[in-house]
Amino acid sequence: MLDFLVALGLVFVIEGLVFAAFPGSAKRAMSAVLGMPDIPLRLTGIACAVIGVILVWLVRG
Repeated sequence: MLDFLVALGLVFVIEGLVFAAFPGSAKRAMSAVLGMPDIPLRLTGIACAVIGVILVWLVRG
């Protein structure tokens, strides 16, 4: 559970840095995502989740 909370904290840090450093780009990216169909977003989400699991599995062994 501790690892999950650390990972969640890192997500907030990275998201916060993106919005603080590049607010205009973040807005454009969000509007682009809103215009995309659901299937590519779903596939991208699944791919990111799989890559994340593999990365954690490789690091944590």
